Order: sequence, then C-alpha cells, then structure tokens
Amino acid sequence: MNEEQFKQNYKKAVDHMKTNEQMKKRVEQSLNTQHQGPKRQRKPLYIAASVVIAASIGLAAPSVWQQFNGPAAPTPQVAAVTPGASFDPIVIPKMELPSSQGKGAMADMMQLVVYGGNVYTQSPTLLEGANALNLRGEKLGTTTGGINELSGQDKYTELASNIGEADIYAVNGYDKDFRIMSYTEIDGQVYAQLFDKNNEITIGTGADLIGKLHLEGNIASAQWETFDSWNNGLQQLQPLAADEALGSFISSLNAAKPIATSPELEENLYGKEDRKIIYLTLEDKTQVPLVLFGEKALVRYGNVPAFLEVEKGAFQSFWDSLGE
Repeated sequence: MNEEQFKQNYKKAVDHMKTNEQMKKRVEQSLNTQHQGPKRQRKPLYIAASVVIAASIGLAAPSVWQQFNGPAAPTPQVAAVTPGASFDPIVIPKMELPSSQGKGAMADMMQLVVYGGNVYTQSPTLLEGANALNLRGEKLGTTTGGINELSGQDKYTELASNIGEADIYAVNGYDKDFRIMSYTEIDGQVYAQLFDKNNEITIGTGADLIGKLHLEGNIASAQWETFDSWNNGLQQLQPLAADEALGSFISSLNAAKPIATSPELEENLYGKEDRKIIYLTLEDKTQVPLVLFGEKALVRYGNVPAFLEVEKGAFQSFWDSLGE
C-alpha cells in the first residue's frame, strides 16, 4: 500500500467513527411515509421500504420520493388478516433498489452496504472499536464501494456500498439477516460500524423489532438525556438504574402496539419538546438509543418507519421516574 492509499483509507476509517454526539444526531432523523388509513379488521399495513434508505435526509424526503417512485408517494397496500393478531401489523417490504436510469437514493447521505441481495443501513446502535473484536463473527466479504447519489440499480451489486473498502462480518449473537458489521484495523486501531436491515419485516408487536436488539435481561447500564440537553449538544447524561423498573418498561415495550409513521404524525411529535432519550448499554457493549415521546406514549428506534405505542400507565410511570 502506498502512502496516498494509506491516507485515503485512514480518512475513510476516521469518517466512520461514531461519537455519542453523532449517534444522538441520528436518533431522531425524520422519515416520511404514508399515513395509516382508517382502522380495518386486523390487516397489516404495508409501508414502502424504499424510503428507509433516505432516513437521514430529513426535510429532503419529498425529492427522494420522486427519485424512487416518481412524483407521487406509493399507496400502502393491505394484506390478508393475520389470525390471532393483537394489533394491525405493519409490513415493511424488501427495499426497492433505484431504477436503472440512474435515479439513486441520495446514498451519500447515509452509509449502506448491500449483502445477500438486501440493503443494510447504518445502525443507530453504537459499537466502539475497542469492543468490536468480541462481536466479530465469520467474515462475509469485503465491500467494493462505488455507490453514490447518482448510482443506478446496476451498481447495487453484492457487497457494493458507499463506505469504501471494508471487511464485512457477521455479528456474534445477532442474526445476520438483521445485523452485520464493518471492521477495519489501521495501525492497530479498530474502526467498526453496525448495519441493520430494517426492511422486509413485519412488526406485529414491539417484540418483532425490539427483540432483535436483545434488550430484555441484557442491560448492563443505562443513561438518559433531556430534550434540551440533546437539542443543544450539552451531553448532560444522567444515570438510569438498570433495575426492575427499567426491565418492566422493556417488557412493556416488547408488548407495544406498532404505529406507522406519517408526515402528520412526525410533524406533531417532532414539533414538540416532550422527548427524552435513553441509552442502554448491553452486556455485549453495544449501546442502544431509544427516543421517548411523552404526550403520545410512543418510542422509536432509529429511523425504522414505525413507532411503538407503550401501554399508557407503564409508559407514564417510567417517564416520571426519569425526572425533568
């Protein structure tokens, strides 16, 4: 490797480092999808998974709709009734790749890797390089890079990415159909990034999403932050006991009702300041951020196009325990 290549690789690795501040900035990035229509008889709601790729674009989402689907956003479809379902499931189909006419997904705005014919996007879950080796599973391949905002479908080949060249591994303890990891060592320093596949899934209860994170009975420590601290970059993290109260809240979260995101709902939620962010450090050293929305008793993980509605009493009890 010549000096110029080393510098380029080093810059890529440094760019991939995720500090707590960067993680928190990703926690609440908006994602526009269609609003769930009038309630029907326990029927799954289909959300266009193609927009998940645009999760970090925020207010630029309308242009992404046009890039993927033309001027109009797709209409959610309804599938057959699921026998015995407690809630109307939210179905996020497999992410559609850009068209072959070069209508990309503004891919330079969000880190992504193509693996197994699926698109994995940067995870809101943080993993520091020093803890990555213990989670590094089998090697799955090496990314080729090459994807940018103008890339057409022909560029989204196996292990294509917009993170440059990096080795990709399975993550010990997690299904590789949900999570993979980039892992790079430069001069003895480890740089790692988790990638999640939050498309081609059905969320019938919170357990269908939260269960993949292995929170229940696995929290080593926890912290929380007020919206004011988060919004002003103060990083005034306060301790949160990893006790029975937190465990009870996680159980309630697993039983939560999925709510499809929509422009109207997000405008209502993100236009207010009744939010608190909790950071859960697990036994495997990963750190999971969750955003709590006080008025609606909702919780959101990253940019998954769904909120989880926790039972009001359980939510309020935990919300009040965090203080002001």
